[in-house]
Amino acid sequence: MGEKPSNQGELLRDTLDMLILRALQRGPLHGYAIAEFIEQTSEEVLRVEEGALYPALHRLELRGWLASKWDMSENKRRAKYYRLTAAGRKQLVEETARWSRLAAAMARVMGTA
Repeated sequence: MGEKPSNQGELLRDTLDMLILRALQRGPLHGYAIAEFIEQTSEEVLRVEEGALYPALHRLELRGWLASKWDMSENKRRAKYYRLTAAGRKQLVEETARWSRLAAAMARVMGTA
């Protein structure tokens, strides 16, 4: 068989990583704006808590998929802005393809394909 996540936590972590990369595809955003994009785009079905978001941003930055810099936010507060790197854009393409395969497989199993 193909690649299998070793546990539920990895699937959720990888999904959050993909959502963050997708949010940043539009351009640089600070953490709150990333969470807000995910929540609004999912029609409030998906909610990313700070306790999951900031460790994920740090992890993605360590992997070289994101770069960051401090700047002023819309409301004149200092905020860390994240942007995709070339490696992050490549990873997003790979994760999107993987997600599409997974979603199609789930739809076949559930009988909705």
